[in-house]
Amino acid sequence: MSVELRTMVLGHFLVISLALNAGLLYRNYCGGEHKSQNIFSLKNECKNSSSASTMAFLETKFQPSKPALSEVIDLDHGDPTMYERYWQLTGDRTTVVIPGWKFISYFSDVRSLCWFLEPEFANAVVRLHKLVGNAVTDGRYIVVGTGSTQLFQAVLYAVSPPNASEPISVVSAAPFYSSYPQITDFLRSGLYKWAGDAREFKRDAPYIELVTSPNNPDGLSRAAVVNRDQGVLVHDLAYYWPQYTPISSPPTDHDIMLFTVSKSTGHAGTRLGWALVKDRETARKMTEFIVLSTIGVSKESQLRAAKILHVVSDSHEQRGGFDENEAFFEHNYHLMTRRWKQLRAAVEKSKLFSLPEFPTGKCKFSGRTFASQPAFAWLKCEGETEDCEGFLRGHKVLTRSGKHFGESTRHVRISMLPRDEVFDQFTDRLASITSSSSAST
Repeated sequence: MSVELRTMVLGHFLVISLALNAGLLYRNYCGGEHKSQNIFSLKNECKNSSSASTMAFLETKFQPSKPALSEVIDLDHGDPTMYERYWQLTGDRTTVVIPGWKFISYFSDVRSLCWFLEPEFANAVVRLHKLVGNAVTDGRYIVVGTGSTQLFQAVLYAVSPPNASEPISVVSAAPFYSSYPQITDFLRSGLYKWAGDAREFKRDAPYIELVTSPNNPDGLSRAAVVNRDQGVLVHDLAYYWPQYTPISSPPTDHDIMLFTVSKSTGHAGTRLGWALVKDRETARKMTEFIVLSTIGVSKESQLRAAKILHVVSDSHEQRGGFDENEAFFEHNYHLMTRRWKQLRAAVEKSKLFSLPEFPTGKCKFSGRTFASQPAFAWLKCEGETEDCEGFLRGHKVLTRSGKHFGESTRHVRISMLPRDEVFDQFTDRLASITSSSSAST
């Protein structure tokens, strides 16, 4: 037998061997020997035994191992990668296919005040708010923006007096969101300027107060502080969702309410937010700002976000093949509960830190009574440590200092939304810090 022929025969045997092994793996999996660690039911995995199904199974269940965790743990940013696993397990339910000819035009709905707002995204927003009961949508204009940051800038432009003798003051009660001062003063606008802590604002003059509830960074529910006649209130409700905090009754009803997909569903990379606005002129001027800055908002992002929001609603209404245990807010409520319990146990073991306590409330959406479990932890270094950020950096944990939020450097903000393995690594390391003089080298 020639060398070429022997090589060809051997190659055929190898292919047959691989196919048999794959078949055995698949049979064992479908026969019940495979013990899945997934949170969702796998009862539909074995309905189709075609080669395509086999390949899909092999590709999704036998992924290459992940690289080792970084020695430095970065919890400075609120990157919501915690949500990746849930969306992986939903499969193709959120897949969107966009033909090349679609979305050529600038315009989405010329009859709408916000003419670049995709009707399907608007429908998904209204449906989700009505399901959760966290905000009034009837009689409101929906303005879509490239994340809540652009919407925040649009609001400042829309509500600032155009011909005032001086810029209007923008305030928020400390600890306030660390980006508010930077965003407000970035363009050095003659319309508005950052004026600091709302509790310290004593001027008898027009002002804009930013009310973030639940608050970033400390997770507490907030109300307006200044409460004067010449004020305009802007409510940032990015975290007012039932995985983080009880949804009260009746639905929130403010003049301007800001939301974002990055914290509601975890899709920060989609760069999409929306505002619910009561006043037509305010909504018109917000739309004008977005047109002048970006000539609208990506239709592809809106279509993807619409699909995701509809799937969230479907998961709770048990449509589209969802089981009860797959409901989005229910699953992520339990995940946040476990994480906060894990963090509090680590803080208790270390004895060097403290965390805020949150009052309990009855959630209209879920029917359960629970305390808030925010997307960020407002951690305080106790004892002699004055620079909590620097202290944790010495242990290779990156956080954001309280000074950026208008508070003491004894505080740091820590993201609660990294991937599971990163969060586990963080709590293990935090629990191991038992001396204010020790640090990693």
